[in-house]
Amino acid sequence: MRAVNLLPRDDRRQRRIARGNDPRLIGGLVGCVLMTAILAAWFLMASGGVAKNQDRLDAVNSELASTPMPAPAAAPDATQLQLEKSARVTALSAALTGRLAWDRVLREISLVLPDDVWLTSLSATAPSGAPGTTPVAGFAINGKTYSHDGVARLLARLSVVPHLSGVQLQSSTRAISETGHAVVEFSINANVKAAGV
Repeated sequence: MRAVNLLPRDDRRQRRIARGNDPRLIGGLVGCVLMTAILAAWFLMASGGVAKNQDRLDAVNSELASTPMPAPAAAPDATQLQLEKSARVTALSAALTGRLAWDRVLREISLVLPDDVWLTSLSATAPSGAPGTTPVAGFAINGKTYSHDGVARLLARLSVVPHLSGVQLQSSTRAISETGHAVVEFSINANVKAAGV
C-alpha cells in the first residue's frame, strides 16, 4: 500500500505572507492614517479659532459690563399729554366748524335752479363770526329770467337748500336783453351755514 499524507499542506502560511505584501491593503491603511491626520489637524485649528473667539467675546462682555448705563429718560407727565391732546382736539374742531364745502353748496344750488333762470354772476365771502358764534358766509346771486314768476320760483327753491339761510330778494326789475327780448333782472342775497351747523 501506498502511504497518503492526510494532513493539509502549509499553504495557509504562504497566503498570509502574500497578503501582507498586497498593495490594496497597504493603500487602505495609508489612506486611513492620512485621513485621521487631516481630521486631527482640522479639529486642532477649529478649536484654536473657537478659543480666540471666546477670548474676544469675554473681552467685549467685560468692556460692556464696565460701561455705565445711561440714566432712563423721564417719562412725560400724563396730565401734560392730556392737555396737549385736548388743545389739538379743540383746534381741529374749530377748524372743521368753520370749514365750508363750497362744492356741495354750489351743487345744491345748481340742482334747484329752474330751467328758465340763468345766472350772470355769483359771489361769496369766507365764513366769519365772533368766537363762540356760528360762522356765516355771505352769498350773492345776480341773474335773469323771463318773468317775475321765475324769480319767485327760484326764491322758493333756494329757501329749501340746507346750507342756505336768510334768502332775500334784493331787487327785481324788467329790462330788455341784448337780443331785444323782455327779461327780468334780479339780485338775491343769502347766508351760507358752515358744515357743522
